[in-house]
Amino acid sequence: MREEVATFPLDYVATLRHNPSTSAAWGHVEIVEATPGDNDGLVAGLRRALDSAKDWVLIVDARSTDDERHEVAATLYERRDDADVVFADEVGDRAGIPLLKPREVGPHTLLSYNLVGRPALLRRDAVARVGGLRADAGRAGEHDLYLRLFEVGARFRHLPLVLAGRRPEDRRGRDLADDTRRVVSDALQRRGVNARVVSTPLDTVVSWSPVLPQWPSIDILIPTRDRVDLLRQCISSVESSTYPNYTITILDNDSRDPATLDYLAGSPHRVVDCAGPFNYAAIINRGVAQSTAQFVLTLNNDTIVRTPDWLERMVAVSSLDDVSIVGVTLVDERGIHEHDAIVIAPYPQHLRRGVNYLVDDESVVSRRDVSAVTGAVQLIDRSLYEGLGGMDEELAVVMNDVDLCLRSQVDGRHVVVLPDVVLSHFAGSSRGRLDPIVDRNRFVRRWDVFGSLRDPYFPEALRLYGQRMHYCTPVPE
Repeated sequence: MREEVATFPLDYVATLRHNPSTSAAWGHVEIVEATPGDNDGLVAGLRRALDSAKDWVLIVDARSTDDERHEVAATLYERRDDADVVFADEVGDRAGIPLLKPREVGPHTLLSYNLVGRPALLRRDAVARVGGLRADAGRAGEHDLYLRLFEVGARFRHLPLVLAGRRPEDRRGRDLADDTRRVVSDALQRRGVNARVVSTPLDTVVSWSPVLPQWPSIDILIPTRDRVDLLRQCISSVESSTYPNYTITILDNDSRDPATLDYLAGSPHRVVDCAGPFNYAAIINRGVAQSTAQFVLTLNNDTIVRTPDWLERMVAVSSLDDVSIVGVTLVDERGIHEHDAIVIAPYPQHLRRGVNYLVDDESVVSRRDVSAVTGAVQLIDRSLYEGLGGMDEELAVVMNDVDLCLRSQVDGRHVVVLPDVVLSHFAGSSRGRLDPIVDRNRFVRRWDVFGSLRDPYFPEALRLYGQRMHYCTPVPE
């Protein structure tokens, strides 16, 4: 059966019309030109802007016309509210494919790439407070500035309007990659995190990973019923992991197949009896209750590990105080992406790189903050899991993983997905396509899915219906 794929219309660019009532709004804004490769000029221009009497600074492409600059300045200024940084979507490198940005700036996404970009309107006092642009930040100077502004609690506001921003040459180049790696390393050091930061094939994106003094214990919880063929290959792949401090706990839900029972009886791994009608949340809760490890990882029995150091990568990010749950990329038996995080657009659905999201931009190749990740592979601190009351057993089959992710985002914590960790997942192989409507309805009511619930980390202009992505012209609030 042929799958539908995402389509993107070509009329993204916002039309900015002259409004007499705001025609002088840009008069509050100092405009600073940016020329690719001329960081010294940009630093000097911003210093002059900080010495001016104007309240705001707008960094623009040196090729833009005066009319374009003033119109963009006025558009961002009149929607500034109480923000310190106002930013918009950008015209992309290819016609009809813009750079769409999330509603909120996720701290871990900002470490991976400069998601603010241009155009951006900055409150002069806020920029002055952090010392302006650093000359030694090179081509990553603006990224470095946004990182420092975020650290001091600056307020960022995104407008879902596609405006002229950076030139293509601003978004590529080995020197940009080297500068980005350096400023992200500096940001992590300021936060007291000893981390390794490396470049990626995309010049604008880096991969960062905390370096741990020792490896914490992880208990891998694998629910199963019969299907010893799946369980055997899953555990075999886990046993090829390079991580030195993990255990495997098999959660058996009424297996009856003799071959499965023989395998469980002879397994060197702990087997926990989870008898009764299938309730995924209850099974996982029982497994966590009998665990003493620092972290627990839920793992479907129909998965195969493809990244040998997957646990090292996951637990390093999970060790950060502001991270609650970590997820990964899942592909099917053909290598087609099945899960690159769960987005709420407007209903929680799997983002699938190359299937319903066709652009390999920063937002799908970076380590980033997301609303949720699938319970097929979820890593969480056990004490946090217990503090949240575990999974909701009233959501017996579906949406319990999304519900847990949403509830885990308390006290400044975030859910993070790692695109560099890959597992194969043969969805539905173990328990079929169980999908009780009662679970979905309960979840919809609890979270007011089609009302107040918003995905802060996915472009608000995008709607996902089945496998087709739609762009809906947004109206800025």
